[in-house]
Amino acid sequence: MDKPPSNWHPRAGYLAVALVLAVIGCGVLVYLVTTPDANLAGPSPPPPSAQAGAAAAAGPQSAPAPAVPQPAAQASSTPPPRLPEGDADPTRDLKSYVARGEKPTMPEVIERLHERGVYTGLGAFSPPGTRPPMVGLAVPENFELPPGYVRHHQATDDGQRIEAILMFAPDFQLYDSAHQPIAMPKDRVVPPELAPPGLPIRRIVIPKPVDPATPGR
Repeated sequence: MDKPPSNWHPRAGYLAVALVLAVIGCGVLVYLVTTPDANLAGPSPPPPSAQAGAAAAAGPQSAPAPAVPQPAAQASSTPPPRLPEGDADPTRDLKSYVARGEKPTMPEVIERLHERGVYTGLGAFSPPGTRPPMVGLAVPENFELPPGYVRHHQATDDGQRIEAILMFAPDFQLYDSAHQPIAMPKDRVVPPELAPPGLPIRRIVIPKPVDPATPGR
């Protein structure tokens, strides 16, 4: 008796299982190919605690040397100029205009006083040889001068004092009886006709130069 022909066909369940196995095999193959070998990769960096321990074992590192301050500029070797001596006395005298150790001549002293606007004392005199003494009316020391008149003191080139002469004060103007201005002398020396009432009319006499050969001089 003949067997009927076989009509076998794979079932759907077996096909699904085979498909799942194939997917799993592909996944395993991809993982093996893409994952690097731990033995082939370089050493991983040590953790922070290990780095700190290595730094402590290496010992303290030398700190950078502090900056050395530059020396201050050396003072100039040029000596300061000599200044007038001066002192604690507020009243100025010759020491205020002459430096210690200097020995200026009389013309130099008078010139320094004039340069600083001093026209009293020695400053009231002209440097010797620059202007001859003026001759005018002598003024007694006990004579009281009216307003507008002044005494003018002089000295010779060799230091002799000259009797004071009568002069008009700067910017003073005389007027006549009609209240008209009177012409004033250019040098301000009072002539006899313009002398104040009561003044003895007498001209001064310039002393003769001192002879260096005279004993006692």
